[in-house]
Amino acid sequence: MLERIEARAAAERLTILGGFATEPGDGLPEGTQSLLLLGPREPGFWPHLTAQPEWQDGRPDPVDRWSERVIARLAHEIGAFPVFPFGGPPWWPFYGWALRTGRAFASPVRLIVHDEAGLFFSCRGALALRERLEPARGVSPCTDCANRPCLTACPVGALGAGGYDVPACHAFLESPDGTSCLDRGCAVRRACPRSQGHARMEIQSAYHMRQFHR
Repeated sequence: MLERIEARAAAERLTILGGFATEPGDGLPEGTQSLLLLGPREPGFWPHLTAQPEWQDGRPDPVDRWSERVIARLAHEIGAFPVFPFGGPPWWPFYGWALRTGRAFASPVRLIVHDEAGLFFSCRGALALRERLEPARGVSPCTDCANRPCLTACPVGALGAGGYDVPACHAFLESPDGTSCLDRGCAVRRACPRSQGHARMEIQSAYHMRQFHR
C-alpha cells in the first residue's frame, strides 16, 4: 500500500516524508491506525504547483488550497482521512508528528531537519489510514555534520541554539541587507548541507519567506 500511495502522490509532485503507527490518544478519526506525512517531491514541485488552477486564479492561499484539493482527493481514493497543518484553530500537532516518524529530527537550531529534505522540510498534509503501516525510519543528518553551519548562518543571530528570535528576523528582513533572505530563502535553511542536495528552487523559498514576512 505504501508503494501505491507513493506512486499516486508522485503524480502530484508529492512524496511520503515519513509515517508512524498511531495511538488512541492521538485524537485522530476513529479507526485510524497509521499516519503518513506528505510534502514536496523534488525536483519539480514548484513548476507543477504554479501550473495548477489555484495558482492561476489570483485568489488568496493558493498553496494551501491546492494541497487541500489534491490530498483530499488522494485520501478519498484510498479510504483515508486528510489532515492539514493549516485551517485552524485547532491546529494538528505536525511538529510532534514529524518527530514520531523517525525521519525528522530537532536540529541544532530547533527547526525540524529531515533525513532527505534537510531544513527544507515542509508538510503539505497527512493521510490518516485505517491500515496499520510502519514506514522505514531514518537517521538524523545532523549526526555526521561536523561543522553545523546552521548555528552561525543567520546574519543577525535570530536562529541559533537558543531558539528563534522572531522580531530580530522580521527586523532584518525589513532592512536593505534582508533582501538576500527574502529573495533566496532563509540563510539558515540554505546552509544545511542536506538542504543543499534537495533541489528546492529559490523562487519557492522566496514565496514562503514573503508569506511569512507579510
